[in-house]
Amino acid sequence: MSFESFTDSVDSAVNGFFEPVTEALSDVVFYAVPVAGTELPLIVAWLAIAGIAFTAYFGFIQLGKFRLALDVVRGKFDEKGSPGEVNHFQALTAAVSGTVGLGNIAGVAVAVSIGGAGATFWMILCGLLGMATKFVEVTLGVKYRTVHADGTVSGGPMHYLPKGLTERFGESGRKLGKVLAVAASVMILFFGLFGGNLLQVNQSYEQLASVTGGADGLLGSSGGALFFGILIAALVGIVLIGGIRSIASVTSRLVPAMAGIYVVACLIVILVNITAVPDAVVKIIEGAFAPEGVAGGVIGALIVGFKRAAFSNEAGLGSAPIAHSAVKTKHPASEGLVALLEPFIDTVIICTMTALTIVIAQPASWKVGEEVQGVTVTSDAFETVLPWFPYVLTVAVLLFAFSTVLTWGYYGLKAWTFLFGRSRVSEFSYKALYSLGCVLGSLLTLQTLFDLADAVLFMLAVFNIIGLYLLAPVVKRELKSFLDVVSRRRAGLPDEDAESEGAQIKG
Repeated sequence: MSFESFTDSVDSAVNGFFEPVTEALSDVVFYAVPVAGTELPLIVAWLAIAGIAFTAYFGFIQLGKFRLALDVVRGKFDEKGSPGEVNHFQALTAAVSGTVGLGNIAGVAVAVSIGGAGATFWMILCGLLGMATKFVEVTLGVKYRTVHADGTVSGGPMHYLPKGLTERFGESGRKLGKVLAVAASVMILFFGLFGGNLLQVNQSYEQLASVTGGADGLLGSSGGALFFGILIAALVGIVLIGGIRSIASVTSRLVPAMAGIYVVACLIVILVNITAVPDAVVKIIEGAFAPEGVAGGVIGALIVGFKRAAFSNEAGLGSAPIAHSAVKTKHPASEGLVALLEPFIDTVIICTMTALTIVIAQPASWKVGEEVQGVTVTSDAFETVLPWFPYVLTVAVLLFAFSTVLTWGYYGLKAWTFLFGRSRVSEFSYKALYSLGCVLGSLLTLQTLFDLADAVLFMLAVFNIIGLYLLAPVVKRELKSFLDVVSRRRAGLPDEDAESEGAQIKG
């Protein structure tokens, strides 16, 4: 049996084993109800309602405190001696690298293909609402993080759910929180190993192979795939050994670079077609309220836009607080404000740029009402102006994928150590397993397993958001505490008690 036949056999066996599990879980997680001639997944509604509720509860914080968030990212309110491992900017880029990925390139194209240009409008709206949800979960992530004796930090829903619920509701909250924490860890670990690792490596390899001659090219063979997987595994392993400081150091350079390359390419297409911009904007607005060729009409366009935005920025899923929890700060709400910039960057800027580029370029492969290969539409849109763009897209895909693999490697490590302890053997075992996943990702497809990982990840949103609702008053107190500090700083007065509300839970 050849090496290629062997990998195909493994692929088929794994898909066959997990397929019934995937179908059953997906039916529950993505259960949809008929609305105006289309299907509304309740998980999408759950995420959108949370964004609306938190936006109202915190008085449109994403608008009122946007400038303050930028000031915090710039380090204007940093304090020496704050516990943590990375600064505000590094924590933001580490988290953004986990959300900005192939979904921004391919997923958006699928959205405007199924939901038309109007889906862009609803994508932007969902991104704006998600900013409030992200603020809440990240503030909790920092407040209830565990700062270990060696200065390293662990955070995320597996920490703030049991600690926060115990603090508010006593013994009953402790029991509920413990169950939710274990479930959250399993879900994050599973998605990190497969969705955040294998899928990213697999898709980046496919794009690289396609621009180097496809199946007949240098990397088209199984040997080329194996070489690519080993190379990525080695790079990922080296960075993971350095922990969040190493990951943040890499992503703080990769994220601005990959976003810059991609946005510049979008701007080139837009500027070359500058006269078409007003018409494109009109199409987006009109299409949001009077879409043509979209199943379900306005509701159909809304659902598609909200679905792609929610899946892209991960607001409410509990993943980003893991990276943000490592920030150096005494005031949890300060990082919550930084985190609200994340959906803005991911959805309002990058996803919108992709959609606008497609609407303006109108490539032949863009057919509203049909679900097509998303990356093909995006690539074709760029190719109308930049014939050599597939090579630029390959660079962007590789950077997107690599940074996502790194960040989800860190997320998975925190879930692993929560479940199995923080010993050197335990951590090494995880890093070896995760690096091996990079090799498998270049060789196998495992589409069923990827679908299962997605279902597991979004199941996390159900439990996480329940905790966010119950702990929202805690977040409001933390916000008031930080705003008091900001007011005193701006007035030139010393902090009254920098430790009171921002004190970290030691462990």
